[in-house]
Amino acid sequence: MRGFRGMVLGLAMSIGAISGARAQPVEIEYWQYVFDARIKAMNELIKRFEAANPNIKVKQTNFPYADYQTKIAAALPAGQGPDVVQLFYGWLDNFVAAKFIQPLPKDAFPPQEIEKDFYPIVSAMKRNGEYYGLPTAVRSLALFYNKKLFQEAGLDPAKPPQTNDELLEDAKKTVKRDSAGNLLSEGITLDFPGQDYHWWRETLVRQMGGAPYSDDNRKVTYDSEAGAKALNWYADLQRVHKVGQAGFMDEGQAAFRAGRAAMTIDGSFRLGAFNNIKGFEWGVAELPAGPDGKRYNFASYWVNAITTKATGEKLEAAKKFMAFVTTPEAMQVWLDTVGELPARRAAAETDKNLSHPIYGPFLKALNYSTATVFVDEAGQRQVALDLANRVLIQNQDAKAALAEAAKAEQAILDRYYAGK
Repeated sequence: MRGFRGMVLGLAMSIGAISGARAQPVEIEYWQYVFDARIKAMNELIKRFEAANPNIKVKQTNFPYADYQTKIAAALPAGQGPDVVQLFYGWLDNFVAAKFIQPLPKDAFPPQEIEKDFYPIVSAMKRNGEYYGLPTAVRSLALFYNKKLFQEAGLDPAKPPQTNDELLEDAKKTVKRDSAGNLLSEGITLDFPGQDYHWWRETLVRQMGGAPYSDDNRKVTYDSEAGAKALNWYADLQRVHKVGQAGFMDEGQAAFRAGRAAMTIDGSFRLGAFNNIKGFEWGVAELPAGPDGKRYNFASYWVNAITTKATGEKLEAAKKFMAFVTTPEAMQVWLDTVGELPARRAAAETDKNLSHPIYGPFLKALNYSTATVFVDEAGQRQVALDLANRVLIQNQDAKAALAEAAKAEQAILDRYYAGK
C-alpha cells in the first residue's frame, strides 16, 4: 500500500508539473531600433496587450539603428532573436530573400481587409499576393518652422510659406551671419542624409514636371531636365542664396532643435522629440507647392512582421500581438507618443486629427504622397548621398552628377529585377 500510495502521489505530482508547465505563458520577443518615443509607445502597447492576454508575455529588445540590421542577420539564421520584428518598408525584399520574415497568415490578416482599411501605400509590403508586414503608423513630410525666428525677422508666425518662392524669401529673411560672413543660424536646413533626399526626389522633381522612376519602378528617370532643375534649385539654397549649409551642426534637426534654423523639412516622427523641448515655439505646414501650385510629398513607414523563427504556439502568439499593434487603439497610442500617423484611414482622418494644427498638415499630405519602392534601400540611399556630396561639396555640374547617380542606381535596379 505504501508503495502504491507513493506511486499515485508521484504520478499526481508529475501531472501537476505537466499542467503547471502548460500553464506557463508563452513568451515572444519583439525587436525594434533605439528611438526613445518608439520604445515608450511599444512599452505601453505591450502592457495593454499582456493585460488582455495574460497567457502571452512580450519581451522588447532594442539596438542602435546602425547595428540593427546586423543584429537581425546574425540572430535569425541561428534560430534566435525576435518573433516579431520592426523593419523599414524599404528593406522588405532583402528580408524576404534572406528568409527572415514569413507571409502574414491570411486567416488573421485577409488581404482584402488590409486593402479596405489601410492607406494604399501599404501595398509596398505585398509580394506575389502575400503581405509580409503591416504598419502601426505611417508618416509624411512637412515644413517645420521656428515661430520666434520668424517674428524676429518681421514675418508673421501664423503665415508659413505656401510656395517654394515664398520659402526662399523667408529663408533669406531669417538666415543669420556674423560680420565675417560665418553662418550663425540657417534660414532653412540642408540635410540630404536626413529627409531632403526624399524631398528632392519625390517632391521637387515632380514639381518641376518630372518623375524619379518609371511607372513600373524599373527605370531611373530623374536624369532629366526636371531632375536637374530640381537639384539646382535645392543646391542654390547653399551655393547662391547662402541661406543654409550642408553639415551645419551635423544634422538639420539638431540645428532646428537648438533654435539655430528657422525652417527644416522633416517627418512626423520628429513630433515626439520636438514636443519635449520647453519654451520652443514651432509650427508645422504642408510642404510648399511648386510653380504650378501642385503639392507632392513622400510617405514612408516602419512595419511589424512575423519572423520565420515563430512557429507553433509562438506563431499563434505573434499573430495575436501583430493584430493588436495594428488596431485603431494602438495607432492612437503611437500618434500621441511618437507623432506618427495612424495607418488605417478611418483612425487617422477624424475631424479632431484633421483640424489639429500639427497633425493636420501631415495627414493632408498622405493623400498626395508617394512611397518610393526600394529594392535596396541602403544602396539607393547611398547613391543619393553621393549625388548631393558631388554637387554641394565638389561643385560638380548637376546634369553630370545626375547622370552618374542614375547609372549607379539603375545598376542596382537591374541586378534586382534580373533575379526575379
